[in-house]
Amino acid sequence: MNPTNLEAAIEASLAPAVQAGQRTKPHSRRQIASSELLSGGNELQIDHHGEIYTLRQTSKGKLILTK
Repeated sequence: MNPTNLEAAIEASLAPAVQAGQRTKPHSRRQIASSELLSGGNELQIDHHGEIYTLRQTSKGKLILTK
């Protein structure tokens, strides 16, 4: 597909949303409650690419992420 055809295909796929006055979202974000993550506790360990991080809730209800 040449660049002109690709641009036309993209515009055609977006046209219904634009005509309806909607904006398209490239990515949606997940949302999860901290209470669900912590499961009633105050700490959660997260393995991220082999590194361990700790998510902790303070006594004042703030969240701290440390490595």
